[in-house]
Amino acid sequence: MFYWLAELSDKISFFNVFRYITFRTGGAVVTALVFVFLFGQPIIDMLRLKQGKGQPIREDGPASHLVTKKGTPTMGGLMILSGLFVSTLLWANPANPYVWVVLGVTLCFGLIGFYDDYLKVTKQTHHGFSGRTRLIVEAVVALAACIVLTKLGRGSIATSIVFPFFKDMVFNLGMFFVIVGAFVIVGAGNAVNLTDGLDGLAIVPVMIAAGTFGLISYIVGNALFSEYLQLHFVSGTGELSVLCGAMIGAGLGFLWFNAPPASIFMGDTGSLALGGMLGATAVAIKHEIVLAIVGGLFVLEAVSVIVQVVSFKLTGKRVFKMAPIHHHYEQLGWTEPQIVIRFWIVAVVLALAGLATLKLR
Repeated sequence: MFYWLAELSDKISFFNVFRYITFRTGGAVVTALVFVFLFGQPIIDMLRLKQGKGQPIREDGPASHLVTKKGTPTMGGLMILSGLFVSTLLWANPANPYVWVVLGVTLCFGLIGFYDDYLKVTKQTHHGFSGRTRLIVEAVVALAACIVLTKLGRGSIATSIVFPFFKDMVFNLGMFFVIVGAFVIVGAGNAVNLTDGLDGLAIVPVMIAAGTFGLISYIVGNALFSEYLQLHFVSGTGELSVLCGAMIGAGLGFLWFNAPPASIFMGDTGSLALGGMLGATAVAIKHEIVLAIVGGLFVLEAVSVIVQVVSFKLTGKRVFKMAPIHHHYEQLGWTEPQIVIRFWIVAVVLALAGLATLKLR
């Protein structure tokens, strides 16, 4: 919305700053942060009143959680998404289709997570609705988004996978790319969902990944920068930096309330939506593989669950004391702050590794 103020620049030169993505990204960060700060506590109070007993705690999870986390409300993703959407709608270019596609995925995944959280709270069980049904709905949303993204792209790059570190290693998958892209989006959403198990554990790595992809989006969407770094230029994707900035601001506001001991949990409402947003952004800017590097922490969490399930079904033995892997470290005696902060450090290192792929080609 503020982007339209640039139209007044011929009368008042100051308004020309609204043309710059960097300025609007900074505005999006501050707006989302202030929004969540102002409305965060009222949202928590409302959710606590509506939910009563709060989020059900897994009985097969760490025993300490039954004491320390009992009664904490969930659906905190509503705080993040409200700040994210308000800020993005105010600062992003409303005529940019990439913004609407990524926001659409974020909203749909958020609604799926909200329904799952609603069932858990109302039935007081950690089981939501059918996992298979949820995956099917997520896949339909992701497939639709990927079809639109391929239509928005130009030439063969729109349906290609680009490998980092190798400037000429590009594989055109044709329409099969839609399936691969959908897998990335659904995988990212559920990987972040699995990571969200300790206070502050998921939100900071999400912000780190959002900051990383905000920078990559800005570069890929700029013809001069992308040519200098020998990246594939994707016109229009620079505007996704504003959305990523809004995510960082909303995430910082949420972290204020989610810091140990958490006043509210993100819930599937937030984790699915934010993971889906990261996945959709990666597909839009043609950095799907880089997402696996930057979001390596999320990949590790998801893989730990897969390995645990497969191992138990095939051999009857568990590889980890408990999955996802952050619970494994809890069982080893690590305190919650130790796990969270050390995982944050891993997320920073992986983000730097992902950024290194921009130059090492």
